[in-house]
Amino acid sequence: MKRSTKKMPIFYCFMTLFLGSQLAFAADMMDQGMKKNTSGHAMGTEMQDSMDVKAMDKGMKKSMQDNMLDTQDRMKEKPMMHDGKMKMDDGMSMKREYSVPSDEELRKSLTPLQYKVTRKEGTEPAFNNTYWDNHDAGLYVDVISGVPLFSSTDKYDSGTGWPSFTKPLDPDAVFVTEDRSFFMVRNEVRSKLADAHLGHVFDDGPQPTGLRYCMNSAALRFIPADELEKEGYGDYVHLFK
Repeated sequence: MKRSTKKMPIFYCFMTLFLGSQLAFAADMMDQGMKKNTSGHAMGTEMQDSMDVKAMDKGMKKSMQDNMLDTQDRMKEKPMMHDGKMKMDDGMSMKREYSVPSDEELRKSLTPLQYKVTRKEGTEPAFNNTYWDNHDAGLYVDVISGVPLFSSTDKYDSGTGWPSFTKPLDPDAVFVTEDRSFFMVRNEVRSKLADAHLGHVFDDGPQPTGLRYCMNSAALRFIPADELEKEGYGDYVHLFK
């Protein structure tokens, strides 16, 4: 009996250590399982949030694309550029040729503001620019290439402080692209030949187009109607008679 009594504490110690290690292992497994579930839930939430954001972004892009296509469809009329010459609506072709100077030449010929607007997508101050309140008859041409872009016959007072037109002289002289600057989505208008930033087009203009081409004076050069012949734009004189 004395021999058996001495061995019992050793047996109990062994069993205690064994059971303790098993309980610790089980507790560790449960903790890892809970962390895994929590991580999985968080990952699922993040994936769902990402899917929701992507769905919203896709919907916004679809809406913006539809608006841009609608604006571009309303701009389309008769083509102007063909075989390097400018064509009038009545079929007459211009003798004047247009070209785009190099960037080095533009830096010398344009004012800092003109260069900033046309090449850096800048915006001039409202009510403090050359043509916002110009009411004379004539053409507004691309300050870089000289291509006719707008006519005074389509100009109106929008109250915005920038020269505004209901339509371009010919829609093929310009093109519209998406502009996401300043946390907004707008339809940017650029000249086709010179790829110069001109301004933006909005759908809050007067009839018959319902469009407002809000342009920067710095991107344009105005040629009075009585100087068109001298400047080489004689084919446009009939627009102001």
